[in-house]
Parts: sequence; C-alpha cells; structure tokens
Amino acid sequence: MAGVILLLTIISGYIPFKKCAFTKYATDFPFGEALACGVFLGAGLIHMLGDANSSFQDAGIDYPMAFLICGAMFLLLLLLEHVGSELKHHQESNNTIITLSVVMLAIHSLLEGTALGIGGDYAEIFILFFAIIAHKWAASFSLSLQINKSSLGLKSKIMLFSIFAIMTPIGILFGLFIQLHTSNNYALAVFNSLAAGTFLYIGTLHGLSKAIMIKSCCNLKEFLLVIVGFSLMALVAIWT
Repeated sequence: MAGVILLLTIISGYIPFKKCAFTKYATDFPFGEALACGVFLGAGLIHMLGDANSSFQDAGIDYPMAFLICGAMFLLLLLLEHVGSELKHHQESNNTIITLSVVMLAIHSLLEGTALGIGGDYAEIFILFFAIIAHKWAASFSLSLQINKSSLGLKSKIMLFSIFAIMTPIGILFGLFIQLHTSNNYALAVFNSLAAGTFLYIGTLHGLSKAIMIKSCCNLKEFLLVIVGFSLMALVAIWT
C-alpha cells in the first residue's frame, strides 16, 4: 500500500514539473473528493476517536483525553490554513506560503499514513486506503503546481515535493511499528486521537474556500457521496 501511494503521489506531482502549463482546474475530481470526505469523517468519528477514547478509559483515565487531543489537532490544522490564507491575502513571499503548504500537507500525510498503518479490520484498512488515494493525487498535483509557480530553485522544489511525497509511506511504516512493537495503549490512543483530528479536518474544512463540506454542501450529488462514504465507515464498524 505504501508503494502504491508513493507511486501515485510521484506520478501526479511529476506532471507540473514536466509541463507547468496546466491550470488548477485540472485537479478537480469532485465526486472522488466528496466520497473521500465522508470516509474520512466516518473514520475519524466512528473508528479512531472511539478506539482512542476506549484505550484511554481502559488505562484508567477518566478525563476525555482523546477528544482533547483530537480537537487540538483540528485547531492546529485550522490555524495553519488560516495563517497561509492571511499570508496570501497580504501578498507575503510566495515561497513562504509554499513552505507552509508543504508543512501542513506533510502533517496530514504523516498522520493519515499512521492511521492506515495502525489499522484494524481489513475492510476498514481497504476503505481508508482508497479514500487516501482518491484525494492524494489531487493534493499532489496541486502542491506540485504551486511549487513550480514559485521562484525557488529546482533543487528546493524537488526537496519540498519529496518531503510531501514520502510522508504517507513513512506514516504507514510508523503505524505498523507502533502496532507490532508496542504494548502501550497510550501510544495507540494518542496517535488514533491525532489521526482522528486530522481526518475530521480533511473531511470538513480542508481547503476552506473550496472545501466540499462548505462549497458543495447544497450540491446534492456530491453531498450524497459524502453520506455514502460516512455510511460505509458506519457499516464497517459493525464488524470491527
């Protein structure tokens, strides 16, 4: 899975490096993005947050720590996106905005990979995998396009894109390591909470001005796919 995601990311990002004449509209894949949003929302709320809360309770912690960590991650990602929007609004250096975009997407990618690596039931892993690749190619293409429009040197452009590209595979390996080599429920609970916050953000506000759950909430076809994605994760929870 890590290899497939890495290959898809590289192929999608290679196009703007090869030919920068594409427009951002070429990255649109509204139905796939809508379905992925529903899956991420369901995975974050029903699976990861629930599992994390149960783990903390089993460890004897009565405080809703899972919800605290999840909410903190959600707010951090929202802050980063708002900072990027403000920098763009005030016409700060485009290179600064690009770097911030890479940092934010790298956090997303690392934690979604960790969630996939920690995994659970095969059905859950399978659906999460396809949700990730459904939006990964668009994120890769879009970020690569932004990077290639900047005034950075070629080495810097390749380095920034490479950091983004390897984060999900690293997250998958890290998640597998946690799953196989730690018996500490705290570690699993913390990373499930962080991943839940990331998935909730990706499923709702990611992209802000063009987020599916904001811009397309009245588009019944796309919103229906959000519900389908959420329902899939709800059905999987019956057997996990």
